[in-house]
Formats: sequence, C-alpha cells, structure tokens
Amino acid sequence: MTRLSVNINKIATLRNSRGGNNPHLIKVAQDCERFGAEGITVHPRPDERHIRYQDVYDLSKIVTTEFNIEGNPKEKKFVDLVLATKPHQVTLVPDALNQLTSDHGWDTQKEQAYLKEIIAIFKNAGIRVSIFVDPVIEMIAAAASTGTDRIELYTESYAKLFAAGKKEEAIAPYILAAMEANLLGMGINAGHDLDRHNLAYLIANIPSINEVSIGHALISDAIYLGLENTIQLYKRALEVK
Repeated sequence: MTRLSVNINKIATLRNSRGGNNPHLIKVAQDCERFGAEGITVHPRPDERHIRYQDVYDLSKIVTTEFNIEGNPKEKKFVDLVLATKPHQVTLVPDALNQLTSDHGWDTQKEQAYLKEIIAIFKNAGIRVSIFVDPVIEMIAAAASTGTDRIELYTESYAKLFAAGKKEEAIAPYILAAMEANLLGMGINAGHDLDRHNLAYLIANIPSINEVSIGHALISDAIYLGLENTIQLYKRALEVK
C-alpha cells in the first residue's frame, strides 16, 4: 500500500504571512498523523519563506510516523540541518536558489560523481535517501549507480496531461520509469501536482509506488473539506482497486 506523506509547507506559509504561530505548525503535523497520514514532509529553503530551520528541529522531536526532509544538498546549511535532525528520509532536489517550486529532476548522468558523494554522507548517518528524477529511462538507470535507496518521480507533466484529458499519454513514461526502477532495485516515491483527482489513476497503474508526498493540493482541499476528511479522501485514492 502506498503511503501518504503530507507536506506542510503551505501551513508554514500561512503562519508566516501574519507572524505569530497561527496556524500552529506542530499541532497541524500531529493532527495530520492523527487523521491517518503516514508521514510528514517539509521542504525548507534558504530564505525560510515557509518552513523555518527551527521548525525542522521542532518537528524532528514530535513526528511519530515518517519524517521526510526535502531540499538542495548543495546548500551546506541544508546538509547540516539534515545530519543534525536525522529524519527517516532525505529527498534531494536540484533547486536553484530562490526557486519558487521544484521544476525538474537531477541529471543523474552529469551529476553522478557528486550524487554518489553526497548520498553516501546521508546513508552513513543512517538516513534513507531519495532523489528527485524525471521519468526518463536514462536518468533512472544512472540513478541506480549513485547508491540512492529510492527515486522520487517528478509528476508535474503527468498532472498536466491528466488534467488535459490525456490519461494514457500522461502515465506512459511513468510506467516505463517505474519498471526500470523496480528492475534496478530502487524504491519509488512520487510527488508534485498530485491531487485527489489524478492520484488514483497513478497508483492503479503503478502500484509499486512506496510513497507520495502531497502538500499544495491537499491543503487547498482542506480549506473546503476539512483536514481530517481530506486526508481520508487521499488515502482512499491510494487504495489499489
């Protein structure tokens, strides 16, 4: 069964927009777990525009499911943060400084030597590593040589084509990418622009996905549907029919 990890960046954005601590980030994380989420994801950025570095330290003490920290390992502050808090998983994303949101995976061929080195640092600390990749067979194959435990399939193109009514075209490269990852012994995560409308089709076609991390759509749905109900709807979408 695919696990649901809730990305709470948007909760931090709302809190930061007004100052203070409302909504209370720690309580929201605890409530997500209480409502059935099987993980909590955060993606701190250097400008701390949503998740603050102190939030990560605070969350590391209270998350009882699986704690996943995303970020760019080329920022030393991020590496230091992950090694200090020791989450269950670190997801390495090749973001540029001040990038609004993640928009591409690693070039696992050109970055092979670097990825081997940085992945080894995290794995030696006992942290599972996942790396963000596009659904391109050559990139999946090269990812296997880096020593990563998992890949996270970047699903923006899937979501866009699905929304345009092109479901078969949307899913095709992801099926091939997942088959390659399975063949090479890597676990598979998925994330970016997944929502309660496109999630079930993804999982029905790729049931080997270990985990999805979802933030923007889930938190947006929660405004209308309530957080507990929304988490349950997403979990139902993850059930293979």
